[in-house]
Amino acid sequence: MTVRLFFLFAFFFTVSFPLNQGGEEVGLDDSKLGTKLPLDMVFTNEKGEKVTLSSIIDKPTILMFVYYKCPALCSPMIADVASQVRRVDLAPGKDYQLVSISIDHNETFEDAAEKKKGVLASGAVGLPENSWHFLTGDSASIKKLTGLAGITFRRVGDLIVHPGVIMAVGKDGMISRYVIGPKYLPFDIKMSIYEAMDGKTAPTVAKVLKFCFNYDNESDTYVLNVTRIFGVIIILAAAIGMVVLIRKSKTKDIKEGA
Repeated sequence: MTVRLFFLFAFFFTVSFPLNQGGEEVGLDDSKLGTKLPLDMVFTNEKGEKVTLSSIIDKPTILMFVYYKCPALCSPMIADVASQVRRVDLAPGKDYQLVSISIDHNETFEDAAEKKKGVLASGAVGLPENSWHFLTGDSASIKKLTGLAGITFRRVGDLIVHPGVIMAVGKDGMISRYVIGPKYLPFDIKMSIYEAMDGKTAPTVAKVLKFCFNYDNESDTYVLNVTRIFGVIIILAAAIGMVVLIRKSKTKDIKEGA
């Protein structure tokens, strides 16, 4: 009986909590929701000026940790944010703003300026220049801020592996919501801005959406992932069946021993 239970728990622990394959785990710790980021921290803007976060985050802010020479996730992620904010019926630069912070301490303000120029000239055409800030910083500042924000990343060769997440931050620096990408909906962005305005927090429901749904680019919405959900149901049914069998076996042992 004890051996059966051991293998049962070992099986589900392995399925539910995959082992880290070496190095620091990459991901999002959304228990940091409600944390107030230290706005006295200093970074460098795309003009080469040293600025405190408090001088920039003076209104609801969509904050993202990326890096400007990223050949993979960052470019489509930033492009999608740029495209979706144009569909939000709030005024960027007035009602809210966007801030990108590089997680690569080797990047310079020239890299930030080049990235900003490209973004404003493509997907974010029409956005006021002062509505989106591109910052760089030293390794200590980046590590401290990302840690407080719940973002964990790891360098693998020439790449930096990191989660595709944006977050809404109030003017007091409080994280009000995480929105998991790299695809976003205007509604999610708009609601996160309103929550930051009101100083409220909202759960990261996109985790459930990302697991249970696939994002459909054509319809610009989420589509139910029947195969994945059916697989989970099978696993749960198998688990319940195993528990029932174990309980029956235990009851039988008790009766035979009586």
